[in-house]
Amino acid sequence: MGRKVYVGNMSYEVSQADLEQMFGAYGTVESAQVIMDRDTGRSKGFAFVEMSSDAEAQAAIEALDGKDSGGRALKVNEAKPRPSRSGGGSGYGGGSGYGGGRSRY
Repeated sequence: MGRKVYVGNMSYEVSQADLEQMFGAYGTVESAQVIMDRDTGRSKGFAFVEMSSDAEAQAAIEALDGKDSGGRALKVNEAKPRPSRSGGGSGYGGGSGYGGGRSRY
């Protein structure tokens, strides 16, 4: 078990302060980050919260998973490490960097 928690199926109106308040009932919130869409600046409907201990993270998961928030049942579980991507550092699949590396011909 880790200290980092994934929070999904959130209402788009949930803020970092809302998360800190919600999770603060189960321990010390080290950080809370609502994931935002780069293009629109709007919430993507999920977030990551880091608690100060594994036990606090587990308590928050048990209490908040499935809980109604703004008419939506939250999905709260241990955050999984992001899978590594292959193909260099750009994340666009290599190539020249123009057009995603695909030929137009």
